[in-house]
Amino acid sequence: MSAGAALPSTTLVRRFDTVRLIPSRFAPREDSVLAGIAADDAHLADLFDLDNATNERLRAERGLAPGIGVDELVFGVPNWRIVNAAFVHARPEGSRFNGPDRGAWYCAFEIETALAEIGFHKTVEYEEIGRFDDSVTYEAFLADFTHEFHDLRDDPRFARCLDPASYVTSQRLAERLLERGSIGIVYPSVRRAGGTNLACFRPAVVGNVRRGEAWRFTWAGSREPVIEREPERGREHERGREDEHERGREHERGHGRVRESLAAARRTVRRSSPGGPGR
Repeated sequence: MSAGAALPSTTLVRRFDTVRLIPSRFAPREDSVLAGIAADDAHLADLFDLDNATNERLRAERGLAPGIGVDELVFGVPNWRIVNAAFVHARPEGSRFNGPDRGAWYCAFEIETALAEIGFHKTVEYEEIGRFDDSVTYEAFLADFTHEFHDLRDDPRFARCLDPASYVTSQRLAERLLERGSIGIVYPSVRRAGGTNLACFRPAVVGNVRRGEAWRFTWAGSREPVIEREPERGREHERGREDEHERGREHERGHGRVRESLAAARRTVRRSSPGGPGR
């Protein structure tokens, strides 16, 4: 039976401390990168309005996202913004088990698998520009799961869903499962032999999310990155360093375009939101 006609069986997954890595610059922090480029409080307020009007997570929380309803998002639990962001900031081409309109919470059972996945995908990005010269940090977010997941492990019917070069078949399967109310998929890692990954389709199922360790990936002329655990003391410094780069990019864009962009964004929100601006 082909993967196009069959559905995988389900398995009770009871797994704690699964690992999801996100770039340190996206991890929660007390201040905002926008504060460093604002001329005054009024300018900062305009910057926040612009950011809020164009932020996909915030648009989803106002019910304006095409792929996920506000009723599916989570609020008021630890790191709820991190959880929601995984579902509303999908890659334009999608990922292995999601399309471009709705993301998923991807995580690994083992830290080694999470590191291998990030290392592979970042290396592909650098291959596209022909340059292996960068150093970035990622922070681990741990989550617990106790639920029935569709299981692709040891099921040869779905080998094409694990194609290392194509997501076409796997995205089709994910779409069918999502329509049938699936919680998500547990599957063998394509990037690390013996590793296990999980793609959760439902924000409410991602449990007990908390911060883990930070890791630095360094490419120095080679496809193979050097991966090191980041000292606790250096994590805030690294986020600050990356924020400085972001501030520099914002300065280059120019403050003069902010109010014009803000006005355009507000018009877009008013057109998109039923019954008013939706603020």
